[in-house]
Amino acid sequence: MGRWAEGVWMSAAIWTVIGYLIGSVPFGIVITRALGLGDLRQIGSGNIGATNVLRTGHKGAALATLLLDSGKGAIAVLLARHFGGDIAAVLAGAAAFLGHCFPVWLGFRGGKGVATFLGTLIALQWQIGLAACAIWAVVAAISRISSLSALMAAALSPLMAALMGWYHVALAALFMAALIFWRHRANIRRLREGTEPKIGAGR
Repeated sequence: MGRWAEGVWMSAAIWTVIGYLIGSVPFGIVITRALGLGDLRQIGSGNIGATNVLRTGHKGAALATLLLDSGKGAIAVLLARHFGGDIAAVLAGAAAFLGHCFPVWLGFRGGKGVATFLGTLIALQWQIGLAACAIWAVVAAISRISSLSALMAAALSPLMAALMGWYHVALAALFMAALIFWRHRANIRRLREGTEPKIGAGR
């Protein structure tokens, strides 16, 4: 391996670590505590994402969490692409998603990663990211079930990227989609049982 290749992979490794640290910032917890809404992990599902923040009844906090959780994936990708290239961008984005799901600051117990997934995709290839957002929005409008919307967007994103020939994006999307399905195991069980709560409903 030449020095150039070694430099590329060293840069990618560094940006992978940086991406993970960016993704591991638990904005949902930070925002709810700052607003005096309590410990998010003791509310609703205990998840640290925007859907559970909405269960506090504070729509502004939920929107802020959604934007920041999606933004951290996008920021990780954009910074890594600018300073490290495309390989670094893909790895940093996947690492940011991993950081959200398993943040070191919370004992590796984080969120389900949907917002970070969408933000990462938008930054990697905006067409695929926006298509995934559109799928989420359409399914949510019809079903009013956040988890079903997320699962549909996650399942279709790798396929769309592969069909468009963006294989690096497809691989990243496949990794994130697999983890989203894993993190939604309980939701999938409730969907089968017909007991999954709708958007805005408490538990």
